Amino acid sequence: MNFKEILELIDKISDTGIGSVEIEQAGTKIRIEGKPAQQHVFASFGGEMKGDRPELQGAIPIAALPDSPGVTAAKEADKKQAEQDAGEAGLHIITSPIVGTFYRSPNPEASSFVNVGDRISKGKVLCIIEAMKLMNEIESDIDGVITKIYPTNGQPVEYGEKLFAVKV
Repeated sequence: MNFKEILELIDKISDTGIGSVEIEQAGTKIRIEGKPAQQHVFASFGGEMKGDRPELQGAIPIAALPDSPGVTAAKEADKKQAEQDAGEAGLHIITSPIVGTFYRSPNPEASSFVNVGDRISKGKVLCIIEAMKLMNEIESDIDGVITKIYPTNGQPVEYGEKLFAVKV
């Protein structure tokens, strides 16, 4: 399976809402986890429930539950993200094309590929993302000035995670 096929598989999984998929081919194992599908919550009160689903005997579906601390924190994080996105209006965001480890320089002793305030041109190497012991150079897809670098050196990044903000 090549890199392009893996990216297509990731897109299809995110479109369908499948929780996860694991593929093993020619000794290589790939596991992709998407957003979990909507979960149904059932409460059992010992009563009987008629129907053709024996596993739900005595279960009553619950339509809504009060917000737990985790849900409240998630809502606040979404609100904070919306505020942050509003501050990025007019900026081009370069995102990670793969899952891996973010590196700002080619090796620990070398200087960073780019810093905040640097003028970049299309095709310039901005960073390296290590994935399965392969070093993938991430290039700019636009001309502009780096205004923000999101991950820190050595930080794991996810597919689609913000890497750089560029003022065009």
